Amino acid sequence: MRIENDLKLGFKDVMIRPKRSTLKSRSQVNLERTFSFFNSKHKWTGIPVMAANMDTVGTFEMAMALSQQQLFTAIHKHYSIEQWQQFLKTAPDNITDFIAVSTGTGKNDIKHLKSIMSLNENLKFICIDVANGYSQHFVDFVRKIRKNFPDKTIIAGNVVTGEMTEELILSGADIVKVGIGPGSVCTTRVKTGVGYPQLSAIIECADAAHGLGGQIISDGGCASPGDVAKAFGAGADFVMLGGMLAGHDESGGNLIEKNGEKFKQFYGMSSATAMEKHAGGVANYRASEGKTVDVPYKGPIDRTIQDILGGLRSTCTYVGALRLKELTKRTTFIRVAEQENNIFS
Repeated sequence: MRIENDLKLGFKDVMIRPKRSTLKSRSQVNLERTFSFFNSKHKWTGIPVMAANMDTVGTFEMAMALSQQQLFTAIHKHYSIEQWQQFLKTAPDNITDFIAVSTGTGKNDIKHLKSIMSLNENLKFICIDVANGYSQHFVDFVRKIRKNFPDKTIIAGNVVTGEMTEELILSGADIVKVGIGPGSVCTTRVKTGVGYPQLSAIIECADAAHGLGGQIISDGGCASPGDVAKAFGAGADFVMLGGMLAGHDESGGNLIEKNGEKFKQFYGMSSATAMEKHAGGVANYRASEGKTVDVPYKGPIDRTIQDILGGLRSTCTYVGALRLKELTKRTTFIRVAEQENNIFS
């Protein structure tokens, strides 16, 4: 046993200090980024905000809506081959620039992945998603996928430390998903005691990834546009959102009515709800590590996206960042006193 005494911070522990700026308007801020990926050598341009690969968020409908604004969707792994065929048949040609095909690490998962990837040669992104990215099995699976798909861009995670970020990139990943336990419907920290404050995880993993020419995704913990800005300010290349995109027309989950008000179901992918739906229940050797909540119905996703991107542009004007790429260099975080943290949380 050992104890690390270094300070670790989450989004609520900091604010961004304003700086002098020559920008006259939020409209001057360019949120587009262009990345060249380390292993696939593929180049991508877009706004690096992502819908999470949860079946209540990473839907085909969400992908259609977000791609119109050059935002990305990691499609959840539970769609059938037939559903993928129908989607690819009706979606615009450029949709393949803004979606990833998600997969687990089982034998059936890789078979399913190969079938989907064979449907359209223009599918470029694969998202390998597990709760615990520290197992040797996961690292070996990343290597296997890289060998089978040498020209595809591979997203892999989740991890929260620099050394594992480096391991995944050197094993074939291009983009590493960072975050264990910060999500609003994730209970991993409560059930297992395992986790890492998200802001510090981003800072450490971004430093490791960028040293090798790789990228990271901040996955989880964003409850407001300000949190998205803090994630980018800390060094995240992409920010993945779950709860902020739940409850919309394009989101999954049942629409229900309570006391005359409408709600949509939102749950973690390790929740009892998800495991009952996709695996017939919680296996007798494990515990549920997610919860199910009813999110107020929010209508179309467009207004929420405008709110997120508008907030991000505003952050850039406060620190003088003409482009999103400059936000990290222009960010100075100030720690928030505990009593003020409680006021704003």
